[in-house]
Amino acid sequence: MLESSYKSCLDLAVQNGISSIAFCCISTGVFGFPQKEAAEIAARTVLEYRQKHDIQVIFNVFKEDDYEIYKGLLGRN
Repeated sequence: MLESSYKSCLDLAVQNGISSIAFCCISTGVFGFPQKEAAEIAARTVLEYRQKHDIQVIFNVFKEDDYEIYKGLLGRN
């Protein structure tokens, strides 16, 4: 379900001519989805999507541990 949430947002952005989008750490707060697993889903989904679509994606994180997880998955991309 988390993967389809990212895809739906990305599809809507591309369909409406939006060239960039920002995501926060979806479901990792009060919903308690594991941070690392959520980041892995987000990174994989976005990287696959960007292979076919020219859209800039920004991950907005609030905690240092989230930053480190995303940095590890994405490097400096």
